[in-house]
Amino acid sequence: MSEDMSPAERYAAARLRAAEEATALAPFREMYDFELDPFQLDACRALEAGEGVLVAAPTGSGKTIVGEFAVHLALTQGRKCFYTTPIKALSNQKFSDLARRYGADKVGLLTGDNSINAEAPVVVMTTEVLRNMLYAGSQTLRGLGYVVMDEVHYLSDRFRGAVWEEVIIHLPDSVTLVSLSATVSNAEEFGDWLDTVRGDTRVIVSEHRPVPLWQHVLAGRRLYDLFEEKSGRRAVNPDLVRMVRMENSRPNGLRDRRGPKREADRERERRQRRRIWIPSRPEVIDKLDAEGLLPAITFIFSRAGCEAAVQQCLVAGLRLNDAAAQARVRQIVEERTAAIPDEDLHVLGYFEWLEGLQRGIAAHHAGMLPTFKEVVEELFVQGLVKAVFATETLALGINMPARSVVLEKLVKWNGEQHADITPGEYTQLTGRAGRRGIDIEGHAVVLWQRGMDPEAVAGLAGTRTYPLRSSFKPSYNMAVNLVEQFGRHRSRELLETSFAQFQADRSVVGISRQVQRNEEGLEGYKESMTCHLGDFAEYGRLRRELKDRETELAKQGAAQRRAQASAALEKLRPGDIIHVPTGKFAGLALVLDPGAPGGRTPGHRQFDHHDGPRPLVLTAQRQVKRLAGMDFPVPVEALDRMRIPKSFNPRSPQSRRDLASALRTRAGAAGYDGKPSHRRGRQRSAAHDDAEINRLRTAIRRHPCHGCDEREDHARWAERYYRLKRDTRQLERRIEGRTNTIARTFDRVYALLSDMEYLDGDKVTEDGKRLARLYGELDLLAAECLRQSVWEGLPPSELAACASALVYEARTPDDALPPTLPGGRAKAALGEMVRIWGRLDALEEQHAVSQTEGVGQREPDLGFAWPAYQWAEGHGLDAVLREADMPAGDFVRWCKQVIDVLGQLAAAAPESSTVRRNARKAVDSMLRGVVAYSSVG
Repeated sequence: MSEDMSPAERYAAARLRAAEEATALAPFREMYDFELDPFQLDACRALEAGEGVLVAAPTGSGKTIVGEFAVHLALTQGRKCFYTTPIKALSNQKFSDLARRYGADKVGLLTGDNSINAEAPVVVMTTEVLRNMLYAGSQTLRGLGYVVMDEVHYLSDRFRGAVWEEVIIHLPDSVTLVSLSATVSNAEEFGDWLDTVRGDTRVIVSEHRPVPLWQHVLAGRRLYDLFEEKSGRRAVNPDLVRMVRMENSRPNGLRDRRGPKREADRERERRQRRRIWIPSRPEVIDKLDAEGLLPAITFIFSRAGCEAAVQQCLVAGLRLNDAAAQARVRQIVEERTAAIPDEDLHVLGYFEWLEGLQRGIAAHHAGMLPTFKEVVEELFVQGLVKAVFATETLALGINMPARSVVLEKLVKWNGEQHADITPGEYTQLTGRAGRRGIDIEGHAVVLWQRGMDPEAVAGLAGTRTYPLRSSFKPSYNMAVNLVEQFGRHRSRELLETSFAQFQADRSVVGISRQVQRNEEGLEGYKESMTCHLGDFAEYGRLRRELKDRETELAKQGAAQRRAQASAALEKLRPGDIIHVPTGKFAGLALVLDPGAPGGRTPGHRQFDHHDGPRPLVLTAQRQVKRLAGMDFPVPVEALDRMRIPKSFNPRSPQSRRDLASALRTRAGAAGYDGKPSHRRGRQRSAAHDDAEINRLRTAIRRHPCHGCDEREDHARWAERYYRLKRDTRQLERRIEGRTNTIARTFDRVYALLSDMEYLDGDKVTEDGKRLARLYGELDLLAAECLRQSVWEGLPPSELAACASALVYEARTPDDALPPTLPGGRAKAALGEMVRIWGRLDALEEQHAVSQTEGVGQREPDLGFAWPAYQWAEGHGLDAVLREADMPAGDFVRWCKQVIDVLGQLAAAAPESSTVRRNARKAVDSMLRGVVAYSSVG
């Protein structure tokens, strides 16, 4: 081809090649056995030119290459590079990759669990570790040239997202930032903000998937393509639409009431109704195997569902590995689990887990032991596990690509309700399909469910709306750290530079335009309601005031009835037999635990609506449920009492059955059906005697406009006028609310901390300096407990129990009984922690610091105090897990979080305090067995 070029062109090309070879990018490209993609080259060139970069690209596209080039540049220039990730597992994985490439002496690791070669020129760490280093002014930051923020879209995470913004804002100007993100729809907006706070930042967006993704729907035995190409345009497969229309129009299997049928008739009818069925999990894996679509990850939005899927495949006799692969699996598993004692292996379900692995089948979820999860990941990458059933947490960055991804359902539990998955979630889950360098195409398979709409599935698959939204809010710890470094005024200015405020300011522009349009509309409405008899605006205002007053009185009446019902609930005692008047669990019930007053349950998350007591009851239908105030619209009273056996266990079906039977027997013997005997008489309306309502009605009747023939026509325009005026006021309040929002929140936090003497003007007090070393949701509670010597003199195991309340949050708090607590001083200390939290909660309310804004202290959860105490006391894993009723993975994760907070307490407590010594001893006593197994080889 060079022969066709002119001498001038050949000279120019030679100069370009020479210039390219003189860059750091040339030797870096030679380290890979494949050509870099254009977006990777663009980002690397921008980095070498001294610009920061934001790279937004699909999962599996190779955007981490850009992060690795930052590492290469740092080593070439004799500077440091910090590579940050959102989760420890990803940090461990990246540490291993970089150590293999550059040598163990040049790469370090810093997570909450591990510290390896921390002063190396390249250090992999979790984002929180870097944030803490910035606030502490760590010497490790010296010589830092580059910071890679992998999975920077975590910035949207409502619990941890603020950490990413803190790091971005506080990094020294001399540091070049490399931000790697999944495909987001507002990458340019995020890039504009980075440009504002970090200087020159190149935004590089790539929508291209290196491995094309094919979308399918599996219905019965047939695998339908979701899309069909027609004349260069993509449309939903008409065969799929036809099949779904036919299946959805069939009867839903309702019983024919005309009389009994023979078995043969019923079987024929079943075949006619359900020619298409939902295949079982083993059938799905069989089908994928037959189509050559393994290895596959099947996403099931339930831990129990993942474990059940593995069992179903084992029972079905599914085997995906030959004898040689089985032997290799056993060898790897035995090597990786050699440090786990035999007695713990049995408790952890090791042998059942190994049986699945040898057959090429495994589960992957947060409830598994970290070592077990890592083995599954390793075997999957090596092709020795071919079918993984996983929860959505697997989609969060772990390098575990598959040929296919299967979604059983397009609905998941979001913590509050079952909701449809979003296009962003669909993209992230299916992004695992297609292994670069191995597969020529990836496959996303959705299982057909009755009622499914192919157009809706196509909408999920074809939409790329995954906007990055800031979750930044100033915490107590952040406030004292900022004031210590910058003083109050400069701290306020820094917070105004956050992405949260950047987005809020931009959103105000559109709202201002809407206010302008509304004001024009108000003028038109005002003209239309003009009346020749008088001032209709005044008449309309009187009618509006009357309506508002009637609504207010109705609300007061409802509030009064709720208060009466709440007061009645507070009188209930364990053993009371009541009638639940309404709701899903209406009928006879036995009170097991009356619940705490004020809408809170001891040891569990607070209920912001202050709904009154929430009694835990056993219904006559054998269900144990914690009821809410809405189940008691009228006061309830005890119909009778009965004794609750001490041996009663609400988790035991037999125990529930026996007590429910005794409840029904008692009710039958007493001769009542459970319904309250009293009837409430009709009450006189509060509006009837209200002086203000009578005054307004009189004024309306006497107004000149009251006699207008077109009164109701004018009134309709007046109603529109006042409604639009109300909407306009709300928009104006939103504008006011979004201007300087972060700074105003900081002002409230600052005022509270000043009142509590953690801050004194621009100075941080000694107590404030302790708070500055405490990171977590309950930072202020921990600081107060240290200040008030709540934990002074507690032995290590009891201190561990108390520390657990600062981090633990139950997954399903509503239906739990009060937690088991250690005795002695620990129980008193835990009680005092709850009382201190109550005082802090009142103080936060006084200063308008609200949890709904993401600031403030949730109620400490005491649910892990007993397992933490037992483990720190040296009890065996079997006994602790049995009593905790908790998966091993959850237990290990919570133990590690307790260890982390104990380390913080040891660092923050005064030199003379017993807390400092005993916290370190508690760490040593908890860091054993399954908790101590290192996750870095």
